[in-house]
Amino acid sequence: MYRRDFLKTLALGSVALSPLGHALANLRTQTSELVIGKRTLDVNGKAASVFGLTDKSGNAGLVLNAPSDFDVLLRNESDEETLIHWHGLTPPWGLDGVPGNPAALLPPKESRAYNFPLPRGGTHWMHAHTLQEQNLLAAPLIIRTAEDLARDEQEVIVLLHDFSFRSPEELLSDLQSGGGHAMPSGHGDMSSMMKMHGGHQMGSAETSAAPHTMMGMDLNDIEYDAYLANDRTLDDPEIVKVERGGRIRLRIINGATATAFTIDTGELEGELIAVDGMDVVPVRGRQFPLSMGQRADIRLALPLGDGAYPILALREGAVERTGVILATTSARVPKLETTAAAKGPVLDLSLEQSLQGLTPLARRAVDRQFALMLGGDMATYRWSIGTDSPIEVSSGQRIRISMRNMSMMAHPMHLHGHHFQVTEINGKNISGAMRDTVMLPPMAQVSIEFDADNPGRWPLHCHHLYHMATGMMTFVDYGQQG
Repeated sequence: MYRRDFLKTLALGSVALSPLGHALANLRTQTSELVIGKRTLDVNGKAASVFGLTDKSGNAGLVLNAPSDFDVLLRNESDEETLIHWHGLTPPWGLDGVPGNPAALLPPKESRAYNFPLPRGGTHWMHAHTLQEQNLLAAPLIIRTAEDLARDEQEVIVLLHDFSFRSPEELLSDLQSGGGHAMPSGHGDMSSMMKMHGGHQMGSAETSAAPHTMMGMDLNDIEYDAYLANDRTLDDPEIVKVERGGRIRLRIINGATATAFTIDTGELEGELIAVDGMDVVPVRGRQFPLSMGQRADIRLALPLGDGAYPILALREGAVERTGVILATTSARVPKLETTAAAKGPVLDLSLEQSLQGLTPLARRAVDRQFALMLGGDMATYRWSIGTDSPIEVSSGQRIRISMRNMSMMAHPMHLHGHHFQVTEINGKNISGAMRDTVMLPPMAQVSIEFDADNPGRWPLHCHHLYHMATGMMTFVDYGQQG
């Protein structure tokens, strides 16, 4: 079979085999329906009621083309009011999908139409901007260009998540009353907590995970029941059919609410070609950090022989892992454990400071600068963003925001409605990647710059769901222009 014929038979890439992606060949120009509903998922042998975000045929997520219009009818078929945020897109402010800012929640059995330009492609996603995100109200949002369609490569979309049988309200209550830690269902005693944290007291970190890890750093404040890749654990992973000698484009989305991962491509060397849907100068490697809300596009070249190739997501500073397996038709697929012998790496900024965007901001003077201080109190579980002044901007300005993390947890900071460039890390000026979400480890300093070109009152917040829910959000405000 010729290579292009093989790829045509896999027209969906991994999506033909996965509920988390649908007809890449279904290149529609008419209105796309997106349905919020409920579904039952099997997790660790137990049934779980979770949200779904699907087209009218039940396929999860959306695959659209650019340049075109985002023409979507959102229908809420669940019994809860909710709303969907288009993470990575730059819609008009009123269509951003944050409840009360300014849009109202979408009541059950009602619909809402969205229409705005899609000028560029990229790996994005969509999710509730409420605690419902924890209950899997999220899905891929892939925008493909003519160049993407012309490439002789297979796309594999992977959405990562952390899962609990407990409600997000229960998890948040435990965080606020339990010194900043929440346990999985069925584990409530101190001995089990100590075991999950490697025998250290709460609020400490495994210094062996990385040389730079500081005592007192807290890596994970929630112990989940499962870690999912395309709704499945490694006990029953998705197996993606691939061609011998084929080229693969991984589109990996960290949709977890409170878990950072390192993507491990194993025996295959990967080439990181985009972050947060924005192209970068390619970086080769086998491990790539991915904090909450971030995305990574990684290109792989498969060997000519048969083989099975796990693509793993390693939980930060812990042994848990999830992932998918790429396998040729005749390959023997190995059984993988959900835990590894060694703990996953602690995320840092070493890769970030080496990234270079292929389409950086035009060089110009900064018009306004703001300084932000990220802080938090694990004992009461309150998180905050302190500003030297309100982030008030005007259209046409070049804006610089310098953020310093003075807490002992990392914070992936996400700006709505814009793409920014990372321009400074720990006092060193760089011409970094274009992004919408950048991670700040404890005691780190990162500066970003962007052009104020989308009037509104745009959230800037930590993408750890429970940090955002307890105060770690501010706004970039265009004032009356919004």
